Amino acid sequence: MLNIGNIEIEVPIFQGGMAIGVSMAELAAAVSNEGGVGVIAGTGLTKEELKKEIQKAKEKLVGVGKILGVNIMVATTNFMELVDAAIESGVEFIIFGAGFSRDIFEYVKGTGTQAIPIVSSLKLAKISEKLGASAVIVEGGNAGGHLGSELDSWDIVPEVAKNVHIPVIGAGGVMTPEDGKRMLSLGAKGIQMGSRFVASKECGVSQVFKEMYQKVKQGEIVKIMSSAGLPANAIISPYVKKVLDEVTEFPKNCFACLKKCTHKFCVNERLQTAHHGNYEEGIFFAGRDAWKITEILSVKEIMEKFRILFQE
Repeated sequence: MLNIGNIEIEVPIFQGGMAIGVSMAELAAAVSNEGGVGVIAGTGLTKEELKKEIQKAKEKLVGVGKILGVNIMVATTNFMELVDAAIESGVEFIIFGAGFSRDIFEYVKGTGTQAIPIVSSLKLAKISEKLGASAVIVEGGNAGGHLGSELDSWDIVPEVAKNVHIPVIGAGGVMTPEDGKRMLSLGAKGIQMGSRFVASKECGVSQVFKEMYQKVKQGEIVKIMSSAGLPANAIISPYVKKVLDEVTEFPKNCFACLKKCTHKFCVNERLQTAHHGNYEEGIFFAGRDAWKITEILSVKEIMEKFRILFQE
């Protein structure tokens, strides 16, 4: 049990908010129904699309006290529109990363929705606490997707946990219950898992995507530079090799979805392509230790394996 502000979380497991179209209503609702924090990825959606997805998730919730969050990249041009969608839909948490917003803490005051930043340093964790964050998610360079640090979560979490007075949620590298136990031993009060939930029956990506997680071997997840201007971890694939060799082409269609973009390729487009199972042309984000995942399980089965960490 963990309290963040006035919200009581039965099982302090946050499901990572994975865009584009990976963390959607079915997955988020399944995690929430098991007592965790189900998170919908807002990035890549319009305000109305996000509101519909939140409503869809809420319709799947069973009983009272179930908790939903929305994850939004600060780097997106419609960041504040998506923040409004989350507040208007009454989700408990807005989780934000890939940039930092100082204004959001004041913005959510009195709304019933709390803002939780994803941080990769003690400095940013302290700033967040001072600005009014009720918790921080501390993520290292071993996480999936866009990264804010070269250091692993194992290196950052202990320092942050010792020096802030708000709950720390450890993210990056948690694939097994043993990893979760290690994270909690470093001072984290809860864990966030993204990659482990990609390889779940409820995740909305194609079977090809899920099986890549199941089959990937140690050393086959590499760091690339995203067009968002941030490093990211991805499974080696034909298109990832093009990114590494810097032979990608300027995107044919650009909707200016990012505040800053190198335009060397469209990361949004490549993530969507991966979502649909196109191995040749997609980019498949994954935590660096996703090779530890050997089974595609239901959310219920995953949560049962990790729930024990919070019953000891």
